[in-house]
Amino acid sequence: MLEDPAGLDDLRRLGARSVPVLSRGDDYVFAQNIGHVVKFLGLDEATGPVLSPDQLIQRLDLFLGAGIRMIPQMPDAKLATEVPNRPRSYRVLGHHIFRIAETFLEVGNGATLAYERLTSRPPDAMQTTADIVAYGTDVRQRLAAWWAAKPDKSGRDPVQTYYGPQILHEYLERSTWHVGQHVRQWVMLLGMAGIAPDRPPGDANFANLPMPSQVWDG
Repeated sequence: MLEDPAGLDDLRRLGARSVPVLSRGDDYVFAQNIGHVVKFLGLDEATGPVLSPDQLIQRLDLFLGAGIRMIPQMPDAKLATEVPNRPRSYRVLGHHIFRIAETFLEVGNGATLAYERLTSRPPDAMQTTADIVAYGTDVRQRLAAWWAAKPDKSGRDPVQTYYGPQILHEYLERSTWHVGQHVRQWVMLLGMAGIAPDRPPGDANFANLPMPSQVWDG
C-alpha cells in the first residue's frame, strides 16, 4: 500500500483501515483470520490453530525472550534507522514486538482490539535498547502471571477485534506469529549490521504457525 496509490485508494473506498484485506466487488474481509477468508470464499476447508493455547503461550514467551536477548545487541545509535520497505524505525519495531503481546494481554482482560491500540508508538522516554528491554521484560512477566492465574485455558473466551469477533485461541495464534515475525526481522537487522544474533529462534520454533513466507514485504 505504501508504494501503490491505486491500491490505497481501493482500500479507502472499501472503508478498510488496514491490510491484509480480501475483496470481491464492494464486499471485503480482513485476512487476519484464515477462517474468515475461507468462509468469504465459500471454501470447504478445515481451519483453526494447530497449536493449543498453552503451546502458543510457550511459543510467545520464547519469542519475547528472544527479543529481550537480542534487542540489546543493536547499538543505540542505529535505533533511528528505518527498516526495509516501510517508514518504521528500529526503535519503533523493538517497541512493537512487545506492544503486540501487551495488547493481547489487554484484550484478554476484556479490552476491544482497535487498530490504534496495536500500532501505538513508543513513549518519548523510550530511547535506548535498555528502555525497550525493560518494557519488554515487564510485559513478559505480566503475561506469564496472567496465564498462570487464568482458570480457563481452553481459549474459547470471545474477544472483540477491529477485524471482527474472535475466540481467544485464534487471537493468541495471531499474536504469537506476529511477534515471531518481527523477531525474525530483528535477526535480519542484526545480520545487516554485521552482528551475530544471540541464539535466534530456528525453524522448529516457527513450526505449525501460519508464518509469512518472507521476512520482509516485497
